[in-house]
Amino acid sequence: MATARLSLDRNAPPGHPKALQQDFAAPGNRQSQPPTNSLPPTQPRKQVFPMTSPSEFPAASRRAFLGSSAAAATAAATVSAAAAPLSTGLWAAGSDLIRVGLVGVGGRGTGAAEQALNADPGTELVALADVFEDSVARGRRQLSRMFNKDGQKPRVTVDDAHCFVGFDGYKQVIESSDVVLLASTPHFRPQHLRACVEAGKHVFCEKPVAVDAPGVRSVLESSEMARQKGLNLVSGLCWRYHPGKRATFEQIHSGTIGEITAMQCSYMTGGVWDPRRRREETKSEMEYQLRNWYYYTWLSGDFNVEQHIHSLDKMMWAMKDEAPATISGSGGRQVRTDARYGNIFDHFDVVYTWANGVKAFARCRHWPNCENEVDDFIFGTKGRVDVMAHTITDLAGKVIWKYDGPDGDMYQIEHNELFAAIRAGKVINNGDYMSKSTLLAIAGRMAAYTGQRLTWDAALNSKEDLSPKAYDWTDNPVPPVAIPGRTPFV
Repeated sequence: MATARLSLDRNAPPGHPKALQQDFAAPGNRQSQPPTNSLPPTQPRKQVFPMTSPSEFPAASRRAFLGSSAAAATAAATVSAAAAPLSTGLWAAGSDLIRVGLVGVGGRGTGAAEQALNADPGTELVALADVFEDSVARGRRQLSRMFNKDGQKPRVTVDDAHCFVGFDGYKQVIESSDVVLLASTPHFRPQHLRACVEAGKHVFCEKPVAVDAPGVRSVLESSEMARQKGLNLVSGLCWRYHPGKRATFEQIHSGTIGEITAMQCSYMTGGVWDPRRRREETKSEMEYQLRNWYYYTWLSGDFNVEQHIHSLDKMMWAMKDEAPATISGSGGRQVRTDARYGNIFDHFDVVYTWANGVKAFARCRHWPNCENEVDDFIFGTKGRVDVMAHTITDLAGKVIWKYDGPDGDMYQIEHNELFAAIRAGKVINNGDYMSKSTLLAIAGRMAAYTGQRLTWDAALNSKEDLSPKAYDWTDNPVPPVAIPGRTPFV
């Protein structure tokens, strides 16, 4: 599959996680606006930069980084006055321009690009990449309408030569940019992040950061590499940037509720978008799966990884990002059983147990026409936290603390802090917690798929690699839906 030039448009900004977050890159618009049925050609178009063929892609993938690195786990979420210089060529030709590139031009990606441009007046969007031409075209057109106003300097300066289509397009975006926004489907995040860090680029990295344990291990290594290089790495786990949540967790960590005894998180909704394309509308099985990526474990990680991670991340945050000792759970397909829904589950119930005996009870489901609930509760020896309401009560139910500070757009704050750190020569590295929270979700999926109780170390060192045999526009067999008790832990 070749990277291509094309003439090229943006999707609606991403929604709040409580309103059914939909992070997609390949399929395009979260408002169910069907993209045109265009596929990158099987023969290369005229290329802007040298690139590898699709058959070479797996060799450059995370399979080369399967080793678990204990040192990588020390890449803590820190902000420091880094003595190390900023990324090579950050301010090109001595100007204050920061060149931004976007990989994954779907609803979440175009939303991230909007926020990056709003975060700093010296930013320009200079390059786009996606596996689908129609996604790139739509994203460029829509972002240009927003930021290229008559009589004003254009902020979206992506020309035809910097619109890239195909599995390898991210490489050319990285070459062209100082800051790279990674918002493709989750499967590709480890490869894309590694390439960014090796090239010395600052990164905004959407959640989740992987779909399997080899991917998490690669991201841990990349995060440590970013720390050593003094590169900024900001996570898309947006609640950590929400003012009310930050204040609430400060209360938890300062002991307002005493010692944590238990936690409960729920992400129970009617689901996300239905599959956008029928098989007969696509040119290959690979295209079909990428267009409908949410429903394939190798692409999304399953919905407890792609979506419920927001709730699970708050549990990890409460525990100061200490990993649990064991994970057990169940799940299945009770409602969403048609073959068009790929091979993911529609409900999970998972229990995470820490070494000190604290348990987190996590549940999520995608069942239409049922009661919805997206809430998080943390119980302590002196009180209880309603995380979403930013409220703490004592054991008798009396409110003893409630956040009354300013609100804020957490999506925008992520980018405000990223670009402010770059300008100030400081470093934000969210690599540790974004990796751990991703593995927390993956471990829950593996426990539910297999019906086995897992340890954290077993989950981290799992050898299950969900990558396809090849990244090309041909056949890609769909693994069967997992059956607990039969599906093995690998």
